Amino acid sequence: MQSLLSNLTISMSDFKKNPAKVLRDAGDEPVAALNHNKAAFYLVDPRLFEALIDEVEDAQLMPLLHQRIANAEKGNYKIIDIDAI
Repeated sequence: MQSLLSNLTISMSDFKKNPAKVLRDAGDEPVAALNHNKAAFYLVDPRLFEALIDEVEDAQLMPLLHQRIANAEKGNYKIIDIDAI
């Protein structure tokens, strides 16, 4: 069984009839487009997509941040004069 990550769904055939209306009616909510009752793709507002990408980028940077904090706590760092750059 597949779980849907959206409260709104639409069949592929209904989506094809008027994709712009689907997005307009959904507002800020994501929509799962279903093909044979399985999610084929999700439609999201551009602002939501950008926010998701920001979250992914932040998550990818977290290991580097933790490594740098650990290095700083061990005294492994350089002081840089930002005005000299």
